[in-house]
Amino acid sequence: MCIFEEKLDERILEELQDYEFAVSWFSDEDGDVKRFYYRNAKTRELDSLLGDIYHKILDMERAITRDLVSHILEFSMHLLKGINFAAELDCFLSLALVARQNNYVRPILTAEAVLDIRNGRHVLQEMTVDTFIPNDTKIIDQGNVHIITGPNYSGKSIYIKQVALIVFLAHIGSFVPADAAKVGLTDRIFCAMGSKLMTAEQSTFMIDLHQVGMMLRHATSRSLCLLDEFGKGTLTEDGIGLLGGTIDHFISMYAPPKVLICTHLTQIFVDSHLSQSDKVKYYTMSVLRPDNSNEALEEIVFLYRLVPGHTLLSYGLHCALLADDNTRFKYAKN
Repeated sequence: MCIFEEKLDERILEELQDYEFAVSWFSDEDGDVKRFYYRNAKTRELDSLLGDIYHKILDMERAITRDLVSHILEFSMHLLKGINFAAELDCFLSLALVARQNNYVRPILTAEAVLDIRNGRHVLQEMTVDTFIPNDTKIIDQGNVHIITGPNYSGKSIYIKQVALIVFLAHIGSFVPADAAKVGLTDRIFCAMGSKLMTAEQSTFMIDLHQVGMMLRHATSRSLCLLDEFGKGTLTEDGIGLLGGTIDHFISMYAPPKVLICTHLTQIFVDSHLSQSDKVKYYTMSVLRPDNSNEALEEIVFLYRLVPGHTLLSYGLHCALLADDNTRFKYAKN
């Protein structure tokens, strides 16, 4: 066919008597420019000889593709096995490379209800700071509930997350970021970490309640439960009651799960809201501070080291000074 960008005038067609208008509905890939097609004696001869060869080519391509698919499907099981093997090998190589680059160790998986980690580290946090302070974790039959207090910004959340990540990595066959790790078989890891996923139907506090409810109903002696600032999304009195009731539930269980709880609701200690039990142990993130800490906030140093005990101070103003120089200026003025 002969192609023109504009349709030929009737007078021109009379002069070109051999030209016959064919179609005008073809357009380019963008659909912006139309093309007008005309036949003459030579194109009619080629059309008679070859026919509509483009559509024949398409039909042949489809037939070849169908035959290829049919042939491949006969070996689909072998192909899927090969693909799965390649994917699994890729995962193993990735885990091995990261373990070698970051000095991970081989954990010991055991049927005992124990979690013993020496100098554990957070797999991502240690890559973002110049110096990462490792911490130990030891949870045995006595002391299944560990309550961790400490200032804002002191590493409480990072600590409980690193414990969960080490447990998870041990169960998928990976080396772990620690000097040594003995991990009891774990059936579930429950998290109530202050979810940022809010919907029109549920607030952050409601999501936290749902997550804690799930762990209270389904946690077993082989589960690991993490609670970070549970109860902070409502009135302090209500939050203390919810947190205290949750801890008492874990204490009262015949075979409680391993529980790590971070909280700033320190009134739970001074007002005797918790039942006395050997299943509860208290830890805090250590802080280096001068004797007159209220007058020298800038001299406070977070050590990021987990030690036994608990604290009643949050050092929120000091964290504000670290976060914003403008805040530092306003505090200095006042």
